[in-house]
Amino acid sequence: MTSEPYYADATTTLYLGDMRDIVPRLDPVDLVLADPPYAETALAWDRWPDGWPTLAARASRSMWCFGSMRMFLARADEFGAWAMSQDVVWEKHNGSGFAGDRFRRVHEHAVHWYRGPWAEIHHQVPIVPHDGPDRGTRRAARAGAAHLGANNGHDRPWLDNGTRLTKSVIPVRSMHGRAIHPTEKPTAILTPLIEYGCPPGGTVLDPFAGSGSTALAARLLGRRAVLIEGDERYCDAIARRLSQLDLFAT
Repeated sequence: MTSEPYYADATTTLYLGDMRDIVPRLDPVDLVLADPPYAETALAWDRWPDGWPTLAARASRSMWCFGSMRMFLARADEFGAWAMSQDVVWEKHNGSGFAGDRFRRVHEHAVHWYRGPWAEIHHQVPIVPHDGPDRGTRRAARAGAAHLGANNGHDRPWLDNGTRLTKSVIPVRSMHGRAIHPTEKPTAILTPLIEYGCPPGGTVLDPFAGSGSTALAARLLGRRAVLIEGDERYCDAIARRLSQLDLFAT
């Protein structure tokens, strides 16, 4: 590994190497978006990088991390520098489970972690169009909903403007049959996470870049991306992928 980027353009910087070596040398970023190896198989690449969540905490005060419930429970002590705010479920169209005695798993979790006062953390839930019935104006804290209290404006009048907050279960087709990396995430599941945790014009760090999808999602949203990938084959694939985008943009 060298200190020079493997690839760089106007919005993305890519490094080849172990994130544990590179992250300490980087400037702070607005958001970490991590998809680490879950360490749930015997595959050679599926090995948990010990200590990476603590290093990620040096880079940012906000992080989304993909994983399974098994992974998060097994590694809970390594997230000690972080407080959990919420989890989002990515619902895939097909499963990735290998056990015949369990439900077919067609989902993954993305957990949001933060450090410091919540009020200082950028968190903006994406708004999506709503094609259901117009509910008009009402009070959210109506009879029967008093348990909501006064949190988040539930005690104020609300006018239906045809939009809703993005739901915590997000159905997006997986990259099965189209992926250039075995754990590639589609940009459609990355964009709401980046929009939530990274302000416009901000920078997102992906310490396990894989296919480089985070850079594509960040670019679509007007954010910058810093990528780290330990396998040179995928660094080359990311560089070619991003270079082709730049070619079509000119």
